[in-house]
Amino acid sequence: FFDTSPPLLFPGNHLRLCERQVFPSFSLARKGGLKMTRGFCSKPQESKASSQRAVPLHKPTPWEKKIMVWSGRFKKEDEIPETISFEMLDAAKNRFRVRVSYLMIALTILGCVIMVIQGKQAVKRHETLTSLNLERKALLRKQEEEAIKSKTD
Repeated sequence: FFDTSPPLLFPGNHLRLCERQVFPSFSLARKGGLKMTRGFCSKPQESKASSQRAVPLHKPTPWEKKIMVWSGRFKKEDEIPETISFEMLDAAKNRFRVRVSYLMIALTILGCVIMVIQGKQAVKRHETLTSLNLERKALLRKQEEEAIKSKTD
C-alpha cells in the first residue's frame, strides 16, 4: 500500500516510468545501453560466489612504499603490510599525483610573481628589452667597423 519509489519530479524517473509502460521488456542499463530484462537477451546474473572473489594483492616496491607514506595513507614505512591491494595503491598514487600537481601550481604562481618583481626592478634601472637590443646592435656595428678597418690596413 505504501509507495516507496522516489518522487516523480526527477527527469530520470519520468524516463523509467515511460520505459516501464511502453517497453516493459527493456530497461536502461546503468552505463547507458539498453538490455533485455526478460528473455534470451538478458545478461546472466552473477552469483554471489563469483562476486566475492579474492582481491589480488601486490607487494609494494620501495618507491611505492614512499608514495604510500607521502600520500598520508601510512605514517611510517614500517606500518605498511607486506601485501596491499591494487585499489589502495591506486588511491595512494592518485592522492600523490594531486599533491604534486598542487605543488606545481604553487611553484608556477611563485615563479610568475618573482618574474613580475624582477621585471619591475629592471624597469626602474631602465633595462628594457628595447634598450638592451639597441646596445647589442651598437656593439655589433662597432665590431664590424673594427673588422673592416683591420682588413683594409
